[in-house]
Amino acid sequence: MKKTRIFFRLAVLTLAVAMVLSFTACTGGSANYNTEPHTVNENTDQTEFTIMGAQSALSPGYDDNEVLNDLMDETGIHITWNTMSDSLSEQVNIRIAGDIMPDAFMGVGFNNYALSMHGEDGAFIDLAPYITPEIMPNLYQILEDNPRVRAAITMDDGGIYGLPAGEQMGTGGVGKEKDYSIYSIPQFSMINKAWLDELGLEVPTTLDELHDALVAFKENDMSHTYYGNDPGTTLPMSTGFDQWCWGQNIFYAGFGFTNWINDVCADLTLWDDGTVGFVSTTQNYRDAVTYFHDWYAEGLMDVEMFSQSDTQLISKCQQGYVGVSTWWYIEELMGDYSDDYVFLPVLTGPAGTEYEGTRNVTIRTGGGTNGGQLSITSSCQSPINLLKFFDKWYEGETVMQLQYGPIGTYFLDQDENGVWNSITEEQAQEKFGKGAGELKSYYEVQGPKLILSKYYLENFNMEDRAIERLNDLYDYWMPQVDHDCVYPVDCVFTADELDTIDRFKPDFESALSEQEGLWLRDGGPTDEEWDAYIQHLNDKCGMQELLDVYTAAYGRYAAAEQ
Repeated sequence: MKKTRIFFRLAVLTLAVAMVLSFTACTGGSANYNTEPHTVNENTDQTEFTIMGAQSALSPGYDDNEVLNDLMDETGIHITWNTMSDSLSEQVNIRIAGDIMPDAFMGVGFNNYALSMHGEDGAFIDLAPYITPEIMPNLYQILEDNPRVRAAITMDDGGIYGLPAGEQMGTGGVGKEKDYSIYSIPQFSMINKAWLDELGLEVPTTLDELHDALVAFKENDMSHTYYGNDPGTTLPMSTGFDQWCWGQNIFYAGFGFTNWINDVCADLTLWDDGTVGFVSTTQNYRDAVTYFHDWYAEGLMDVEMFSQSDTQLISKCQQGYVGVSTWWYIEELMGDYSDDYVFLPVLTGPAGTEYEGTRNVTIRTGGGTNGGQLSITSSCQSPINLLKFFDKWYEGETVMQLQYGPIGTYFLDQDENGVWNSITEEQAQEKFGKGAGELKSYYEVQGPKLILSKYYLENFNMEDRAIERLNDLYDYWMPQVDHDCVYPVDCVFTADELDTIDRFKPDFESALSEQEGLWLRDGGPTDEEWDAYIQHLNDKCGMQELLDVYTAAYGRYAAAEQ
């Protein structure tokens, strides 16, 4: 394979952002920092700095990292690195609690609650006044061009207590006019066209047409008659239940939405007028689960959809049992049978109902921006000097090398446009005796790395399968999306709001998931069941309190985005 699997590291990065450490409870209120918030410290005398932070388990540390050493020479500073792969949270807590802090923490992953708290008590300085064309020209321009990044790192007091990190892999990275995140539509639906052709059927464009195709798959036992599998092995449709890239949710588009009902954030919808609501309380949602129960009752949907793992789904598909499913892309799910499958378009709603002609995909935002990867402490005497060093991290070719490894090691050659290619697995083994992934882990530097879509055009090539998916997303799927409003995953919440979310979110999600599964399997809801469901969400699951929180957070986000 020509390039290493940059594509799959997106999921790892997203997971890391979601699981950021919360160093909050150990200050005990004992530290008293005498710093003026929201001002610039003009001192530039300090040139020697200490930084505590993270490194990968395979990293030898940063003392001999040629990329970092070149940046220090360029900016005229020297950094003593105190980095570790284990026990980082414990050591950071000890330092903050004892008020024995380095000049900065790097790669720790503080969440927004911790950033706000340590910013409020003065442990971390406000970086907003330093993000100027004079001090941090690269980051300043990025925030000007990407106001959502600024909104994601701006706390509720207006301060910025950590520099942004994240990976924006989008259609802009393959030269498209608009930059849609690769996460925008995670479920690509697909159908066995060989079976359709055998039965003389066209690729469906409506839910009714898909229903009829599934009936034909079942009645003709196409897994048996076409592939020679055991009789009765045909599964007309098999998916997971409310799963990210392999759930049934894309088929709800015919009712005007495709949200994941068992995830409160994925259930949130930002309506076109800027208000926030839960899809799971709408008539559209009620009509959808009622409609698809009939499919389940007819045996068109896999009875194991509620319990099966993605591995089990893949196994069924790669044995030729499944007519229709959803996944990130066709080849990985269908294996040797993939040539027999084509994408299903986003299907319109049932004929003879108010949903006839309706088709709306609720797109998702990207993997998120994390502001907890570089925080400067009150111990730093010359933040300007240190921030000039970190501003270099926001140059495309520099962040490329910090993420993967230096030119001449991880990047050996360029294409005809001067864009760098990642080292191949064969080259890595031959030259370094390591796999490409191991080589990346050896050289990677943890910290405030922000990879923009345009860097894939200008600096280094993304993995081939990601290019294919982004082209499919832009050329095939996005033209079928009517509304691209989406609740941003990067909203910043106050401590009180986080308490409200923690108190109500688990019960709210559980109630939604349980009820949706019951209605799909057993039928309903009746008027009485629906009324009881709404009342339960309000009285027992804090629905209105959650709506108030998400509405307030979005209001601040939208204001910071301006």
